[in-house]
Amino acid sequence: MGRKQTKMARKSRFVVDNGTYHVFCRGHNKQKILHDNYDFSKYLNIFAECKEKHNLKLHHYVLMPNHPHLIIKAITGFDLSNAMRTLNQTYAQYYRAKYGGAGYVWQDRFKSFVIQDGLYLLECGRYIELNPVRAGIVISPENYRWSSYRFYAFGEKNDLIDANPEYCGLSDNSVMRMKKYIEFVKDGFKEKRKLLRYFREGVYGDENFIEKLKKNGLEKIKWRKGRPSK
Repeated sequence: MGRKQTKMARKSRFVVDNGTYHVFCRGHNKQKILHDNYDFSKYLNIFAECKEKHNLKLHHYVLMPNHPHLIIKAITGFDLSNAMRTLNQTYAQYYRAKYGGAGYVWQDRFKSFVIQDGLYLLECGRYIELNPVRAGIVISPENYRWSSYRFYAFGEKNDLIDANPEYCGLSDNSVMRMKKYIEFVKDGFKEKRKLLRYFREGVYGDENFIEKLKKNGLEKIKWRKGRPSK
């Protein structure tokens, strides 16, 4: 059942028990917050500590230079919020110590979108792993180092990732499973309309799933400067 997690005067965050979320954080004024390989590694190392402390699972991720995307399963919304708060604060402290300056590193609080289990979870993973291609950074997701794609497409070792259960259902044979995933991601370039709606609604799932969450308090996401373009 969905509920809103409240804290002081801030607008409450909608959460579900044992929920899976697409979490999105953007650098302040869309500026880069990950500049070199050490920054990317540092961010993931901090997340690994938060993941263990708050009992999270990470199914997919991509770290873009100015905005990380994470697909996380959390037992409660407080687990998610506490982990992300620590992650963003710790990385901001690291960033300021390294690059100097004053003011904000992150733009607002992180945003979270609820994902329904099944194909929807796999589609969201595909969507974020294609971000570097859509942004013109690489021509293929396999060429981008800072994502979960190679874990699923080639079986590359990555202790940070908890395999998406929907991926495991693609085939009983590991080689065939990887081949199916590669083709599945290629087909992702055709997907657009559903995912644009997903950013507006704050949830990705079928009509029944969305309506049920709305009845429990889910509201549309409001973007100050438009939805994320990538």
